[in-house]
Amino acid sequence: MTNATSRTNWAGNYRYKAAELATPRSMAELQECVAQAGHCKALGTRHSFQDIADTTGTQISLEHLQGITLDRAASQVTVEAGVRYGELAAWLEAQGYALHNLASLPHISVAGACATATHGSGLHNGNLATAVAAVDIVTGDGTIRRFARNENREAFQGAIVSLGALGVAARLTLDVQPSFQIAQTVYAGLPFAVLKDHLLDIYGAAYSVSLFTDWREARATQAWVKRRVEAGAQTAHNAEFFGARAMAHDVHPISGHEAVHCTPQQDAPGPWHERLPHFRLQFTPSSGAELQTEYFVALEDAYAALSAVEKLKEQIAPLLLVSELRVIAADDWWMSMNYQRASFALHFTWKPEWEQVQRVLPAIEAALEPFGVRAHWGKLFTLPPAKLAARYARIDDFRTLMRECDPKGKFQNAFLAPLASR
Repeated sequence: MTNATSRTNWAGNYRYKAAELATPRSMAELQECVAQAGHCKALGTRHSFQDIADTTGTQISLEHLQGITLDRAASQVTVEAGVRYGELAAWLEAQGYALHNLASLPHISVAGACATATHGSGLHNGNLATAVAAVDIVTGDGTIRRFARNENREAFQGAIVSLGALGVAARLTLDVQPSFQIAQTVYAGLPFAVLKDHLLDIYGAAYSVSLFTDWREARATQAWVKRRVEAGAQTAHNAEFFGARAMAHDVHPISGHEAVHCTPQQDAPGPWHERLPHFRLQFTPSSGAELQTEYFVALEDAYAALSAVEKLKEQIAPLLLVSELRVIAADDWWMSMNYQRASFALHFTWKPEWEQVQRVLPAIEAALEPFGVRAHWGKLFTLPPAKLAARYARIDDFRTLMRECDPKGKFQNAFLAPLASR
């Protein structure tokens, strides 16, 4: 156990308040840490931008829990909570397997990403948590409670996107599939007007599609189009994509940043895990020194929501590094932003200027209010927690599950408190 002062999250915008930091090296040590702690929270790769993983007590780093086991017969892989997607993906590829999707950053932990419904893109791709077949959670007394798709389906749907409220997600079992190839092409200058009548055509044109914009003009500065291709097949991308033109060289989504940080483009086929993320594991992703916000609306409201936010471009553009617009399939996880509705996600990567950003977020949230906006749990928002909680039809069931798994409130913190109370 060590003193936990002077530690920050990945982006450096949040300083943890936990009094102590524990670093267990086995599942047994993790169980002992949890059992002995007063208040505690699990800590993954520190990619949240606020206090969801903080506590007044003991923060438990999961970085040493790195076990990976493949069950070929079941087409499943079981990972311990410290495993990052980048390492898992490379390991799976070596075995001939793949996950259904990846986020833009391979640097994030499997456990933390699934607990917050973190996602990639794709009209038919659910968020990363939709691959979960089972999760083992260390509850307050140090015992392990298992939630499995084929054993207790109802509670399982509440436990996958857990927000850290039920205990420490120590081990997850994920569905895998045979490895596949992706070819990635980036196009420049896709007009927003095309989205009015062709949004589903655009996002359904490939396995994964992401649009980037700086909001300065009514267009996507870049469209990242990731097509699934047969191994060894000849590939040839179109020179145009709904009015956008193919880039002649590799690019970074943020103007002025080196393309070497990004995954290969130019329609060159490669393994799924080297194309689905935007950024390479060995480099600092995105900008590094940044803030992030992400809002979700129903897919059918996508163009109206986009148009509403575009009216705020004069406020948004000066503070922005880049925005990414993605789609995610619906799922059944109670606290997922995509619960029973396919979503259109508006992501904002901000300059590290929180005072100014904090003033513009309410305007964006107000513009998206008519669409029942939800916010990414691990990023920055100013929506009142009570209002946000009301957007989730199973919130009362989730609160019941929280009390059942954590009757003494060991895993409660300032972030969860408003969600826990009726």
